[in-house]
Amino acid sequence: MEMLSIGAIDAALLKLPDWKRTTAGEATAIQRDYKFANFVKAMEFVNQVAEKAEAAGHHPDIAISYNRVTLTITTHDAGGVTVKDVELAEKL
Repeated sequence: MEMLSIGAIDAALLKLPDWKRTTAGEATAIQRDYKFANFVKAMEFVNQVAEKAEAAGHHPDIAISYNRVTLTITTHDAGGVTVKDVELAEKL
């Protein structure tokens, strides 16, 4: 799968409120932070993410800190953001 240009990523992010372009190691990634009322609500969200990611066959990096969840998506094999990442972000 072909990596998207920075311009194409930024254009896609215009349709993905609260997502931002970042880096994951040396690869470009897209990322979003979520805040919930408590740890249980955060974990319920993570479980929903896991179901959608598994169905899509594409898995984000998930960081959990009490009531905060950060999702980072990149296609490691491509070395950056691809259409597959944008599609998963749209589902989440």
